[in-house]
Amino acid sequence: MSGTLYIVSTPLGNLEDMTFRAVRILKEVDLIAAEDTRHSKKLLGHYGITTPTIACHAHNESQRAQNLIQRLENGTTIALISDAGTPLISDPGYRLVSQAGEKGIPIVPVPGCNAAITGLSASGLPTDTFIFLGFPPKKQGRLDNFLNDAAHHKATLIFYESPRRVIRLISSAITAFGDRQACLARELTKQYEEFIRGPLSLILSTLGARATIKGECVLFIKGADEQPVDLSLDQIEAMIMDGLNQNMRTGELAKKISRLANCPKSRIYDMILTLKNRS
Repeated sequence: MSGTLYIVSTPLGNLEDMTFRAVRILKEVDLIAAEDTRHSKKLLGHYGITTPTIACHAHNESQRAQNLIQRLENGTTIALISDAGTPLISDPGYRLVSQAGEKGIPIVPVPGCNAAITGLSASGLPTDTFIFLGFPPKKQGRLDNFLNDAAHHKATLIFYESPRRVIRLISSAITAFGDRQACLARELTKQYEEFIRGPLSLILSTLGARATIKGECVLFIKGADEQPVDLSLDQIEAMIMDGLNQNMRTGELAKKISRLANCPKSRIYDMILTLKNRS
């Protein structure tokens, strides 16, 4: 009989958020596959867990998964954990779980903390529908396209971001979405946990006034309004000129304005070409 692969959630920061079941499973399995064994040492030591560990992270998962699958097929029980929160959610583990499923190996989730859900519950934004978009692209051009594609969603949008790039993300979001209501959650469950709620521009100015920004960030942005706002011809032309002054590509600009103006993209595209020829 094959062993079981447990997907075990761990605390985001506060060690008291560990579940009784998670502690028991980590003590009972034969092996713990950790994103960073050094990072997990503190958690395991706190709960007296002496189970052997092995590293399974983004840089070695392709090779490590094959070895772990062989162990599982030979009857070894393994728990997969990440540095914090639920494994696989913007963390390593997909290849291992996918291959285990293909092999018919039992996969058992042990639920617990997740930064996206934890922050959403206190964000003050709609929670009936939401879309998790993970870490956005690092390159500016790809980020702009990524946000433009997300702008039409009516559900609350959830992003993970590094403190080094969160200001750029918020600034780019204002360009793509307008100044929507939002919430930035930082250092969730830790000593300096913080929520900044309000328009994107408020969050941007609050962070911009700080010398440094620390801690992993989760950004929540209210979804698009149910109905686009009908704009006058003068307003549409002003938006086009603003986009052209920012050197936006014609196709991207047409897509963005057509959505905001409740107008066919082809018509906006023709208007952009006409205004380009005038200037």
